[in-house]
Amino acid sequence: MACRITELVLDCRDPERLAAFWCDVLGYVVLDREEGSVEIGPEQPGHLPTLVLSPSDDPKTGKLPLHIDVNATDRDQEAELARLLSIGARHADVGQTGEETWIVLQDPEGNEFCLLRRTVKA
Repeated sequence: MACRITELVLDCRDPERLAAFWCDVLGYVVLDREEGSVEIGPEQPGHLPTLVLSPSDDPKTGKLPLHIDVNATDRDQEAELARLLSIGARHADVGQTGEETWIVLQDPEGNEFCLLRRTVKA
């Protein structure tokens, strides 16, 4: 028997704001709210993992040791980049060379994530 990743937890200052952002990015919906945390995930039950935005006042002090990679599902990388920037993502510099096929971005609280080049099926 093996384990499965069922939830990813991201500490943040404003769980509601970040939940709205990540719902827009991933096409997720709010699944639960508990003790200030907001859990988001696919509308269809059983599709994992979900993302839990957990309240924290601890300041972000540097690059996250774990980050999220996303792929567009219905457009090319350039069009998806424009969409992500329009909903609040920002470009991030973590030491890229400029030769990468991915684009490093930040969510509204400065958490890095990458937009990969490949388009995948939803």
